[in-house]
Amino acid sequence: MNNQLKIIKKFKVKPVFDAKTEFKKIKNFLTAYLKKFTELKTLVLGISGGQDSTLTGKICQEAINDLKYDCALNYQFIAVRLPYGIQYDEEDCKLAINFINPDQVVTINIKSAVESRIISLQKAGFNITEHLKGNEKSRERMKIQYSIAGATSGLVVGTCHASEAITGFFTKYGDSSSDISPILHLNKRQGKSMLQYLSCPQRLYLKPPSADLNENYPGYPDEFALGISYDMIDDYLEGKTINKKTAKIIEDLYYNTQHKRNFPICI
Repeated sequence: MNNQLKIIKKFKVKPVFDAKTEFKKIKNFLTAYLKKFTELKTLVLGISGGQDSTLTGKICQEAINDLKYDCALNYQFIAVRLPYGIQYDEEDCKLAINFINPDQVVTINIKSAVESRIISLQKAGFNITEHLKGNEKSRERMKIQYSIAGATSGLVVGTCHASEAITGFFTKYGDSSSDISPILHLNKRQGKSMLQYLSCPQRLYLKPPSADLNENYPGYPDEFALGISYDMIDDYLEGKTINKKTAKIIEDLYYNTQHKRNFPICI
């Protein structure tokens, strides 16, 4: 088995995709999990205004709607807005919230918490680059989501997908952390296809994907940082034949970021 087949097997991306079928499958997966653990009543998710959180948020709310209809219990979906100061794509966030129509929206600005921690680290003698500061933002956002989940008998829902996971393009113990990851087996174009099926505003799934962690370059595209397009990554994950140079870039990213996907090293 060659490297491409081995990697595809780990992420379980399907080469043939039907948005309607997959949406129902993921929604039922979430509802079944919550029914299994009767003490869990809430799904918690950070909404950024990008494709991944918009899709995951919509699926979460639809799953909760089904649970409330079937079980008549106090289930809820909490959408968490976590801007750092004034967010450059604030209008996209509002559009995503309107599309999702969550049970509850919580907004917590993370800027003061992140800046306080940066100052403390610098006073202790550490040089915190913009990249490291971006990681601090991601971890602060996840910390808040876990606090909310803990206070509401909830689960933190992840937005990581296969095209992101294969490249390690996430913050370790930041946006990669979650209790449940419903779209991890989808690649980027499959997520876009599902949003189209759900009648999401085009603006949200056509915008260039961005982690938006560097405040000096708001909305800096993921593909520029990666040095490769999501279409190439998606082709690889779907088992399509791609040129050796592209395959090597993807596989180097995968193997060089293994530590991000593994459990901590132990004896």
